Amino acid sequence: MPILNVLLSGPAQDQKTQQVAKMLGECTSWILHKKPELTSIAIRYVEPEHWIVGGQSLAAQNKSSAFVEIKITDETNTRLEKAAYIEAVYDGLLNLMPNLHHESYIHVDDVRAGAYGYGGKTQEYRAHHK
Repeated sequence: MPILNVLLSGPAQDQKTQQVAKMLGECTSWILHKKPELTSIAIRYVEPEHWIVGGQSLAAQNKSSAFVEIKITDETNTRLEKAAYIEAVYDGLLNLMPNLHHESYIHVDDVRAGAYGYGGKTQEYRAHHK
């Protein structure tokens, strides 16, 4: 039941949204073993003039960038799985976004089961009431 919050530089593009969502969904399913039907992805866009890296806008650097944050239930994935996920997502973004800035971030946020849930139930509740 992960949720992904994604920021991409540039103007909003339906095709790019679909491509990035597909890539993230596949990585989340294959590497982190999360159910696609419970995965939510929210993608927002930031103009390159308003995204600053190293004191300069992406527009001035002629670069693109991304920030991907995924919230997962703590202790449901290993360090190796999370490292593989970060690498695969970065590589996927690099393939989809020209001139991707090296300072593009992927954050896997391990959230406590008692403080995270959907449909009005925590993950801790679900684990104990299967």
